[in-house]
Amino acid sequence: MTSTIAVAGATGNLGGRIVKALRRNGAEVWALVRPEADPDKLAALEADGARIIKVDLADQAGLVSALKGADVVVSALNGLRPVIIDAQSRLLAAAVHAGVKRFMPSDYAADFTKTADEPNRNFDLRREFSEKLDKAPIEAVSVLNGMFTDILAYGNPLIDLRQQSTTYWGEPDQLLDFTTMDDTAEVTALTALAPQAERYVRVAGDTLDAKALAALGSEMTGKSFALNRAGSIGELGAAIDKTRAADPGGENEEFPRWQQMQYIRNMSSGRAKLEPVDNGMFPDVRWTRVRDVVARMLARG
Repeated sequence: MTSTIAVAGATGNLGGRIVKALRRNGAEVWALVRPEADPDKLAALEADGARIIKVDLADQAGLVSALKGADVVVSALNGLRPVIIDAQSRLLAAAVHAGVKRFMPSDYAADFTKTADEPNRNFDLRREFSEKLDKAPIEAVSVLNGMFTDILAYGNPLIDLRQQSTTYWGEPDQLLDFTTMDDTAEVTALTALAPQAERYVRVAGDTLDAKALAALGSEMTGKSFALNRAGSIGELGAAIDKTRAADPGGENEEFPRWQQMQYIRNMSSGRAKLEPVDNGMFPDVRWTRVRDVVARMLARG
């Protein structure tokens, strides 16, 4: 019997990939989109075989109607409190009312369940929503994937091809988890379609420390990569506080510089390390390694 999966945030970068992965794995997909969504994005979703359902996330009755008959709701919504807490809460309430069996929130991050004492605005919002989700009469499943490997291609200091360097905070042998957006989407699709799933599904397409990243850069470019220590975790925390205080406008932005720094702190301290990982649950996934992403970066020049 074909499963019906409703995807909220289907027009987004990750959401669109999840739709493709679900269709590739045989699911019927309902793409929940805003009434004013980009027609080109809607056409792409339809080309992938998704059924388009236009619904305002503030319309509770409309959400319930849209979700009637769905087996699983997958959220790929992205934003701050109005989205992660408020909109997802309405989506959750509608899923419960519509009789949906499983709800998968927009978590897709390092392990925020272990970082309560190391503030990260985005992690804190997800942990707050998780507490609400765990009290709801619905099966809850979250996918945690570490850092999106794709981010390395956008001037990330962990492997800087222009500067031929790897810059890190804390210790150079702290292991860091990476998973591409495509692999995360595949795991999300397979988990949505699985008859049973754990509350948290933790996967890492690759795991390297700063020393390994620098060595990889040197190997693949033929040039010696410098391994630069930016400071201690405590010094990074002080830098975050200073940067945030100087950027009040960043409180209304999804990814201000200090938010990126908070994420780096959680990973570099080891607090958000994914342990254990559940890669063994997905034997058919061909994980994309950091090496593969760096090769693409070099090919683009």
